[in-house]
Amino acid sequence: MTVLQRIKTHRLLPVIQIDEADQARGLAEALGSGGLPVAEITLRTLAAERAMDIIAREYPDLLLGAGTVSTVAQVDAVVDAGAQFVVTPGFNPAVVARCMSIDMPVIPGVCTPTDVEAALAYGMDVLKFFPAEAAGGRAMIKALGGPYGDVSLIPTGGIDPGNLGDYLALPNVIACGGSWMVARDLIGRGDFATIAKEVSKAVDLVRRIATVEEAA
Repeated sequence: MTVLQRIKTHRLLPVIQIDEADQARGLAEALGSGGLPVAEITLRTLAAERAMDIIAREYPDLLLGAGTVSTVAQVDAVVDAGAQFVVTPGFNPAVVARCMSIDMPVIPGVCTPTDVEAALAYGMDVLKFFPAEAAGGRAMIKALGGPYGDVSLIPTGGIDPGNLGDYLALPNVIACGGSWMVARDLIGRGDFATIAKEVSKAVDLVRRIATVEEAA
């Protein structure tokens, strides 16, 4: 499967801030044992690139993405670190063009119809909707689905177990980004057993949501 197909299969993209690179091993194992072998490591900490390098080399079965990528130099850096896809906070034409030139899957961030139009001009039809809750949440996504019915969204920002089902029920949402199951403080404490349990609970929740959708 392609990167986007794998994300769509999981329907959940863990968004991770990691402060110590050595924590990457425990984190990767917790994601795998919890049944969600995919991660978006955000470039919000100094340890992010080193953490990605460890995961790419030692856990090759985990689908590894780099988030908060906002410059061309960062694209090149995360490629060197072993990232398999890039996620951006907003639509940056230079970043998207660089990713496309090296065949790196990229999920650019959008928030408005203007952003979506810019992405469409580059042939992009799978986009991150950020910040989801602050930018209008489900109502905004439903509104975007009118004129842009062929665009698929991955809302991120303010997603939690309480509203995950509402987002995944939208026909133009293929997955959601979230951090509740990989909380930064749990990673910092090295509490990977709890992370594995939270990941497993999140996977079960997605499975239950899918079952309800199929029965509807």
